[in-house]
Amino acid sequence: MAVIMTQKNYIMKKQILFNSKKYFYIENFGCQMNVSDSEIITSILLRNGFNLSKSLKEANIILLNSCSIREKAEITLKNRLKELKNLKDKYTLFGIIGCITKQKIKYFLNKQKVDFFANPDSYKEIPKIIYSCIRGEKIIYTPKKKETYSDIIPFHFSKKIKSFLSITRGCDNMCTFCIVPFTRGREVSRDPNSIIKEAQYLFEKGYKEITLLGQNVDSYKWESKSNIDKYYKKHNKKYTINFSELLELIAKKIPFIRIRFSTSNPHDMSDEVLKIISKYKNICKHIHLPVQSGSNKILKLMNRKYTREKYLSLIKRIKTIVPECSISHDIMTGFCEENEKDHLDTLSLMNEVKYNYGYMFSYSPRPGTYAYRNLPNNVPNEIKKKRLIEIIELQKLHSIMRMKEYLGKEQEILIEGISKKSYNYLYGRNSQNIVVVFPKGFYKIGDIVKVKIQKITSATLIGNLC
Repeated sequence: MAVIMTQKNYIMKKQILFNSKKYFYIENFGCQMNVSDSEIITSILLRNGFNLSKSLKEANIILLNSCSIREKAEITLKNRLKELKNLKDKYTLFGIIGCITKQKIKYFLNKQKVDFFANPDSYKEIPKIIYSCIRGEKIIYTPKKKETYSDIIPFHFSKKIKSFLSITRGCDNMCTFCIVPFTRGREVSRDPNSIIKEAQYLFEKGYKEITLLGQNVDSYKWESKSNIDKYYKKHNKKYTINFSELLELIAKKIPFIRIRFSTSNPHDMSDEVLKIISKYKNICKHIHLPVQSGSNKILKLMNRKYTREKYLSLIKRIKTIVPECSISHDIMTGFCEENEKDHLDTLSLMNEVKYNYGYMFSYSPRPGTYAYRNLPNNVPNEIKKKRLIEIIELQKLHSIMRMKEYLGKEQEILIEGISKKSYNYLYGRNSQNIVVVFPKGFYKIGDIVKVKIQKITSATLIGNLC
């Protein structure tokens, strides 16, 4: 639902905004999906006569693309609104878009911190919402359907060489700690024809790498009456494409673009996907595979639809089918009812897998989730901090161990930019998504080069051009 609640006098905003050019500015406060959504929204607004502002100060419409996955993002958003208060006092229109809880939206609207809100299914209505808001109207808008925005070619802010490409929206997994099914809705997959069309468009524009995005890419499933295969059309059968088939379609049709994907749910990842990754050189050999916990008790409380044993079995299959594959993780510590044994189970799982790297954080209850309503947040903060430090320290050891495996080896690197530490060095990533730094030579951003690895840090490979 998109809600506008205008409780103050908008006469000045009407005078200033209605008859003047409308410049909008977007700030992101979340994940890769937020960036992708901002590109879609920008395209929609440009189509409707709005102007993209490069400067926050010259914008008269400011959109804050929110995130509710963790409490920290909401706190950051709240603090940002305080910082921008002076701009709001000058009759700049403020809107929150994206992924945010109903409680927070009511707070921001009632306190007149913002002028309107648009959720992920109502981005096409943002131009109408803005004009209605300028007129001082009170509107409640309910989207009629789940949106995939298949008919929108996103505006790409970055003129670099990498881009995100959304293939699914929403989530059906209903993990007890996660707010996404409530803020982004149920899962819907995008038409494969539009995905391939956008991927080809990006390649023609000079992009060298795309990342296929979804809350759970492995559950991608497109089903329709085919206008592609005459057999299916003739026999009135449904034409179905799953994630492994989509991955292969893109890899075959655009063989000179690198392909990554994120995020995978261990419950849904299939051996067919692994075989496709192994088969095509342009599909990068890296899988982000969130585990959250190494304890079966905690996994059950989280409603993760796999056990520790099934997860480790999947890791073994990955290493067998794609031996050169790097694996990263998400781990949450301090979830409801977690005791020391559960924590030790997580550490022991890490020791079995020895991940290349990961994202580690402590549990913070999200209003509206099952865990918030029904499970006790009974792990003290000091215990959460202690366990998180232990997880981070163990991951550092594993990261260094994995980095050492690259010493003396040649790596194919897509150059992404100039090193922050020295103008004479460039950086890029190998297929395994590890950052590599090397002397500039005569190469430029977007080139693919071979680098022999000479040194390592816990997060970076350092080498020389071959």
